[in-house]
Amino acid sequence: MANLLNQTVIVTGASSGIGKDVAINAAKCGANLILIARNEDNLLQVKNECIRVGAENAHHEYLSVDMSDPEQIAVGVEKAYEINEDIDVLVNAAGFGDFSNYLETDFGKIEKMFRVNVLGLMLMTRLVASKMIENGRGHIFNVGSMAGKITTPKSAAYAATKAAVIAFSDGLRLELKPFGVYVTTINPGPVNTNFFNVADHDGNYLDSVKYFVLDPDKLAWEIVNTFNKNKREINRPRYMELAAVLYKLAPSLGDYFAATLGNRK
Repeated sequence: MANLLNQTVIVTGASSGIGKDVAINAAKCGANLILIARNEDNLLQVKNECIRVGAENAHHEYLSVDMSDPEQIAVGVEKAYEINEDIDVLVNAAGFGDFSNYLETDFGKIEKMFRVNVLGLMLMTRLVASKMIENGRGHIFNVGSMAGKITTPKSAAYAATKAAVIAFSDGLRLELKPFGVYVTTINPGPVNTNFFNVADHDGNYLDSVKYFVLDPDKLAWEIVNTFNKNKREINRPRYMELAAVLYKLAPSLGDYFAATLGNRK
């Protein structure tokens, strides 16, 4: 278990899903949490759980921020640094998906997906990383997806956002290395969270992948125990990491399997 006493962690998308589980597990390790999402009621519930499981002297706060709105993000970061002027870890977990054929997907939804999944993440990272550079240390986690490495039918737009997150993280990792700031990309396959309440219109996807769906609490523990460690990526499940490598080596064969075995939406 990581020792995060006296460390402050910002988690976006903290009201549910991976962000919520990362926040609670970080609290168990003694961290101070700044929880960011839109839903204040859910954020309050997560805050109370962090208080319940966290260290006695830890301090937890939440901020209601729409991660598609650059002005709200800027104000949110300013408020976060008023709460604590030294942020040790940023976990960019905010995001959503949509499992629809691309030509049938409303373009406004696609634009919103890019604003939240990519542009909001990039701006949040820019503002926090600047302060981390001043401190000479820090760790940024960006939640990508195995969809950003292996694209399957009905996820073209969502996969494009996650491929952008992976590429952004790869470049940023190299830029921030000289300043002592780590960048880790998290690329999970399907995780048993409420993400699919929005993404999966038929409600059958999780059941179709139930034999290899990830436990969100277990994934969150692995993420939290990677805090302050120079790790490039967390790719889970491991066989999908291997599949992503083979996809690059034999892309035509990879397309075949993505269109058949991967077509479960």
